[in-house]
Amino acid sequence: MATLKELKNKINSVKNTQKTTRAMKLVSTAKLKRAEEALLMSRVYAKKIDEVMKEIASKLSSIKESITLRAFSEIQKQEKVDIIVITADKGLCGGFNMQTIKATLAKIEELKEKKVKIRLKVIGKKAIEYFKFVGIEMNEEIIGLSSSPNYEKAAEIIEKSYNDFVNEEIDNIYLIYNGYVNKLTQKVHNLELLPLQVKTTQTQEFLEVEPTDDYEIILESLVKKYLEYTMYYALLDSLAGEHSARMQAMDAATNNAQEMVRVLTLQYNKVRQENVTRELIEIVTAMEAMKKK
Repeated sequence: MATLKELKNKINSVKNTQKTTRAMKLVSTAKLKRAEEALLMSRVYAKKIDEVMKEIASKLSSIKESITLRAFSEIQKQEKVDIIVITADKGLCGGFNMQTIKATLAKIEELKEKKVKIRLKVIGKKAIEYFKFVGIEMNEEIIGLSSSPNYEKAAEIIEKSYNDFVNEEIDNIYLIYNGYVNKLTQKVHNLELLPLQVKTTQTQEFLEVEPTDDYEIILESLVKKYLEYTMYYALLDSLAGEHSARMQAMDAATNNAQEMVRVLTLQYNKVRQENVTRELIEIVTAMEAMKKK
């Protein structure tokens, strides 16, 4: 059984840990608030750009007989694809990163069964470390972007994949990340970015005039903007999810530490009581022995 000194040291150690986890929870809460605000503002833009893209694509597809851009073509057989994975650079956020990694491993296995070659682009230190550990080859490793999303860097990453898609070096782009739902929930997104599907509509209200530029130039420019923003929005979504997951994890750790302090304190009091009882028995025994003399 542990001594009083050992138990006291354990209690102090757990209390110190509790202070750290409580502080980390407060930091994550503050960061989550800022990430939520950025995400909500971006969500409005995401909805608008999606609506604009569908309207323009539908209008232009009705103006022209066909669209020859590969982004809108139907690819019968995929031979090589890009998988872009977003995780956090830091841990201490429960199973947040591992959920994304598991989804990625499942997608890799699924594509390998179909004999599809994979180029893996990984954003976030945690996934990079994991894939290195298990021996999975990565074509690109990016650290620092998931903790500080940057539109230009996001655009650069997706542009490389898009150019390879246009040049028929790859046949699809997948984007996998764990996004924010609310303070208690995150959701893994497994997006198939290309090729895009044109849905024709009957409305003719969006464009009142014929475009002066070639319609394929307009569409290609729009596709690029759409992909760039999708990539950037995924980074914002992942960051908000990371902070919410870490806030939960630190809250759970704080509560666990509090429970451990309670249990250790009970154990400490029990040992102290036993020691006091044993000392009293020794004193009484000694007094009885002296009386007999």
